[in-house]
Amino acid sequence: MFDNVVQTHELTKRYGDRVAVDRVDLTVRRGEVYGFLGPNGAGKTTTLRMVLGLIEATSGSAQVLGQPTGRPEVTARVGALIEGPGFYPYLSGRDNLKVLARYRRLPDTEVAAALARVSLTERGDDRFSSYSLGMKQRLGVAAALMGAPELIVLDEPTNGLDPAGMADMRSLIVELARGGQTVLLSSHLLDEVEEICDRVGVIDRGRLLREARVSELRGESRLTIVGTPLDAALAVAMRVAGDDGVHVDGDRVEVDRPTAAAPELVRAMVAAGVDVHEVRSSERSLEDVFFELTGPEHRNDDHQREKKS
Repeated sequence: MFDNVVQTHELTKRYGDRVAVDRVDLTVRRGEVYGFLGPNGAGKTTTLRMVLGLIEATSGSAQVLGQPTGRPEVTARVGALIEGPGFYPYLSGRDNLKVLARYRRLPDTEVAAALARVSLTERGDDRFSSYSLGMKQRLGVAAALMGAPELIVLDEPTNGLDPAGMADMRSLIVELARGGQTVLLSSHLLDEVEEICDRVGVIDRGRLLREARVSELRGESRLTIVGTPLDAALAVAMRVAGDDGVHVDGDRVEVDRPTAAAPELVRAMVAAGVDVHEVRSSERSLEDVFFELTGPEHRNDDHQREKKS
């Protein structure tokens, strides 16, 4: 049994002189929820389309479920919603799913189960054209779930959903992974990804910048201490935590160490005559890491490296 459900090697897509995806090495492991992050136009959807075999790569390769992507025997084991769902507007949601089920030789019981999983049973007999954006999105997810696929690829699955619908969708995705299915999703909602994803890949301008567990990206917690006099507080922090992990931010001393260092630091400061006014622990959010990787400063540095090369 292969551990990597998706594996790409230097996957590249060019449109003329423009490089949309640049030598991406992506790994999605069995049973995980993998979040694919990047600014608009970063190459997320193009990468997902190549992974699914919907478009041909310019160079590089992609394997899904241990086989080259696009093969019929692979496609039958994959469910996907890429960009907006496309259905017959004059058919009901239920009949649209029946069309897909018959094409894939699935029983009608799959249709009823899929509608129930996305809370559309009561509106299943309404025409697709009457659906709201959120309902259309949920029907697209329902279509992706039919047949119990081993891999589910979802492009912005909570698009158009209200807060309650978004919470339901997050719960569904976690439930799918717990049941042994693998979910690869792209999203611009960083708090959503941070909440439900096991690992993430960050892509910008077609390049995969980082791929790691969420906890690894966020790193260790940071300790903030407000004490007076500031120079004495800084001296104690540097003696206890080391020069490299300590810096001053305004009237605060920031210590890049686990929260276990807090009691030792506070005792040392009090012993040195420092008045400690505040001590708090904080962690970098996934949003902090995302903007560090894709922000203007990163792009300028990258541009300078390209000019020198």
